[in-house]
Amino acid sequence: MSEGNVEIAVLVGSLRKGSINRQLAQVAADNAPQGVHVTIVEGLGELPFYSEDHDPSSDDDAILPAGVAVLRETVGAADAVLLITPEYNGTIPAVLKNAIDWLSRPYGAGAVSNKPVGVIGAALGRFAGTWSREDTRKSVGIAGGRVIEDVEVGVQTSTLGDSGVSDPGLVGQVVAAVNRLVDEVAVAA
Repeated sequence: MSEGNVEIAVLVGSLRKGSINRQLAQVAADNAPQGVHVTIVEGLGELPFYSEDHDPSSDDDAILPAGVAVLRETVGAADAVLLITPEYNGTIPAVLKNAIDWLSRPYGAGAVSNKPVGVIGAALGRFAGTWSREDTRKSVGIAGGRVIEDVEVGVQTSTLGDSGVSDPGLVGQVVAAVNRLVDEVAVAA
């Protein structure tokens, strides 16, 4: 944390530009409290699948792919992380799981190690992506993140009204999730 500012990195598990999950990320960025900077990390779809053959923390001869270096640098510089995930076939999207895998290395000292991490998301199903959020929490927790369990926003996309993600109640939930992460950063400082 620098001079009272809090940096939050947001990773979105949907690659579709107009996805509701990406819109939720934008709500978090647009409504961040004063002194909080929210960065939506781009390029997750261009990352190669994790392989120790491409990871210098596992193989001294490996060259870290440029996109992975940017991902690790951005998340490593953040004070907290917000993961926003849809649910694909009952679980976490591959693109988000891959990013978590890259962020988990080097083992015990990855970019998410000991950082407060919150997981929210939107999905079509009647349980609003509960399985995906649970799997994402499990994965990022094993990767070293400090999962903040009470950061919990699940949006059933089929029930969104005309105002979509700009519904004041939903905006309030996203802002509360961001504020909860900020509180955890303050506790750790």
